[in-house]
Amino acid sequence: MPNIKRHLDKFQSIANAHNGTRAAGTPGFDASRDYVAEKLRGAGYQVTVQKFDFPFFKEKSTGVMDQISPNAKTYKPTPPGSSTLGDFATLTYSGSGDTKAAVQAIDLTLPPTPTPSSTSGCEATDFAGFKAGNIALLQRGTCPFADKAKNAQAAGASGVIIFNEGQPGRTDTFTGTLGGPGFTLPVVGTSFAIGQELATTANVVVRLKTDTESTTRTTSNVIAETKKGNADKVVMAGAHLDSVLAGPGINDNGSGSAGLLEVALQTAMFTPKNKVRFAWWGAEELGLLGSEHYVASLSEADRKKLGLYLNFDMIGSPNYAYMIYDGSEGGPAGSAEIEKNFDRYFDTLRLPHITTPFDGRSDYGPFIAVGIPAGGLFTGAEGIKTPEQAKMFGGEAGKAYDACYHSACDSTKNINEKALRVNTGAIAFSVATYAFSDNPPGKAGETKAAAPQRAKDAPYKGGLIR
Repeated sequence: MPNIKRHLDKFQSIANAHNGTRAAGTPGFDASRDYVAEKLRGAGYQVTVQKFDFPFFKEKSTGVMDQISPNAKTYKPTPPGSSTLGDFATLTYSGSGDTKAAVQAIDLTLPPTPTPSSTSGCEATDFAGFKAGNIALLQRGTCPFADKAKNAQAAGASGVIIFNEGQPGRTDTFTGTLGGPGFTLPVVGTSFAIGQELATTANVVVRLKTDTESTTRTTSNVIAETKKGNADKVVMAGAHLDSVLAGPGINDNGSGSAGLLEVALQTAMFTPKNKVRFAWWGAEELGLLGSEHYVASLSEADRKKLGLYLNFDMIGSPNYAYMIYDGSEGGPAGSAEIEKNFDRYFDTLRLPHITTPFDGRSDYGPFIAVGIPAGGLFTGAEGIKTPEQAKMFGGEAGKAYDACYHSACDSTKNINEKALRVNTGAIAFSVATYAFSDNPPGKAGETKAAAPQRAKDAPYKGGLIR
């Protein structure tokens, strides 16, 4: 445990020295990568730093949306990195700009239909008659936000306001993404009520301002492999190394990264029967980009050598529950066996445990998609602990597993040491089990009931595409 805490302290000190973050594409991530790679090389691993480009986005200051006329009104913003939404929110990959202009509604469906159907802004022809320089008022629905914003930009809009469509569950302010860089105008999302108000008020003038950086940057994965072991039976375990921009990411996912690092350093003292490969992923928080890049770069022959993949993301949540990924529901052949192996570990310690679904929110997703058996551990993110779980694990019912999820307070003070210690033991148990196994759980390519893959623009442990 002292060694794991030292790794976490190092991640914290790196964040402290780099504007409080270890996000992909920042010096804080690069320093984290170098620390992990140095430790692994010192232990004798063959280490590869796999670089890749990715779309980077940062909201540099809080946006502004004010109604200038006919009624002066200031709308509450959503500050960068805030988990609490205001009256509007800057969409990811929005451009920067400061415009004061008339609002022009585009092909709205008011009142909304019972089910989502709005095509507002989905076609270039929707902007016939649009006055260049106006702010386009669009309604969420049926096509990606990016299509709406591209058509508005091409029509000469100086800004874009997309409001929620209006059906139950689609009324509040929302966050979302435009999918990548390329936008030069402000694009924000707001509630149905505000959109309806703007649409039904004559001669509305609004000031809209965003201050963003939207570009392409380079980041890395760190891959370490034992020099010995059967290369046709590779046991792989991974954890994402990056934080979000808003904080140091010590639970998410310094915890998984530190636990995995210490297990890797201990594994280096043994000669495994099967080759063991460890990975620390970059840009998970932007869409599993590191693990997706890695899996896509593998040849078919190399994929078939991967016996399984184990994933460790947030293993020290302060209001934790011991959760094991449910390999019997949605995982490729062999995943249920991995789940049962984790069951044995917790049962031996007489510790309660529950399952959590493969919902596509972490780096097992790309492996499952190509039929590689997977499993892993999770102690909870922004979800709420139930009374039943509080009885099983302690902690507070009705509270988030991690109240500092994706926030600046995700520091070394945000770790439950017992959960971290127990789960690191589970990492060691599972890696050792398969490192010395004659028959790892399954063969890549044998897919069955692959887990539902979350859309690239949906949440990772938040964004909506339409």
